[in-house]
Amino acid sequence: MNLLPEKWNVNPQHFWLRGEHPDEPVSFDPDLGLWNVYGYPEAVEILGDFKSFSSNTTRLLPTEVDESLNDGVLFQMDPPQHRKLRKLVSHAFSPKTVANLEPRINRLAHELLDKAAERDRLELVSDLAYPLPVIVIAELLGIPGSDRDLFKAWVDRLFESTGQFSLVNHDEDQERALQTQLDVTKDMTDYLRGHVTERRQEPREDLLTGLVQAEVDGERLTDQQIVTFANILLVAGHITTTMLLGNTVLCLDAHPEAFAEVRANRSALPGVIEESLRFFTPFTAAARATATEVEIAGVRVPADQMLMVWVAAANRDGRQFADPDVFDPSRDPNPHLGFGRGMHFCLGASLARVEARIALNVLLDRFPTLHTAPEEPPAFVVSPEMSGVHTLPLLTG
Repeated sequence: MNLLPEKWNVNPQHFWLRGEHPDEPVSFDPDLGLWNVYGYPEAVEILGDFKSFSSNTTRLLPTEVDESLNDGVLFQMDPPQHRKLRKLVSHAFSPKTVANLEPRINRLAHELLDKAAERDRLELVSDLAYPLPVIVIAELLGIPGSDRDLFKAWVDRLFESTGQFSLVNHDEDQERALQTQLDVTKDMTDYLRGHVTERRQEPREDLLTGLVQAEVDGERLTDQQIVTFANILLVAGHITTTMLLGNTVLCLDAHPEAFAEVRANRSALPGVIEESLRFFTPFTAAARATATEVEIAGVRVPADQMLMVWVAAANRDGRQFADPDVFDPSRDPNPHLGFGRGMHFCLGASLARVEARIALNVLLDRFPTLHTAPEEPPAFVVSPEMSGVHTLPLLTG
């Protein structure tokens, strides 16, 4: 049974959380001027075919965007540029590197929860789910984790818009939202540019120095490419884990049998995490642009059209998942799209899984009783492209 919408006021735009399913896997939205893709096999096809479905979607936007801001944006790149840039940092997220981070992640989780130990309640996001991954990714990059309040303010502004971007109705609200994103992006890149300048003068043993010293086809990356790339790593490197932790705790709270089972058998945690990624997918959608006329689920889509691939809805497709609206941590196999698919599969997926596993183990170890507070409901991220908690008060006594 799907208990989350019954208990909490989840984002009304996320129909899949209410167990609702679209009539067709592909449909055109004339108000937004784009195509919505909801089906699992259709999503897998699109995300795996970069020749027909380009990641460079900014060329379809009705507003002119400074092209330099996209220089280094990994998720907007197609091969061969994407492959070259991704290769520069893939070592930082290798299984060996992530495994070496486990003791540090465990210590951080305990240190962060020590501060909340004297209270009979937690606010999961501010106490653990946000600071833990942002400190880890900041340390990897080589920037101060103590600046995390600044990072959070930027990220909150980036995702404060409640509407989808329209390609046909470009109104003042949309213009303001776009300008906010551009302003925040400039603030973040200016901040990171200072650290890049510092690394050119005084190299360190960190990922930012690695980017400064890296070469692609015999050429060094520009400062703009480095700061843009680092910006993406900083944001994406923590936000998925933050939402994954909150979403998993909510799923367990809404399913007491699963909560009791994982308390008794910690080896069940990986299955819980994977099912949470499917059932309550943090990043709900991925955009693509058709490079040529294509056929998707029997529907002809012209070239130069925007597609919104709703991976969260695809993760509830009954053609792929039996009982898709049931939270089942024993589901095996579980080929969800929570981390995407294809060449843009989340670079930090292994790190996010490890952070979630360690943090949840520490929570279960330290708090024999842990449940949501009925009088203090969680607040959810308002962006339709994200699904997760902004705040999550928990009672520990």
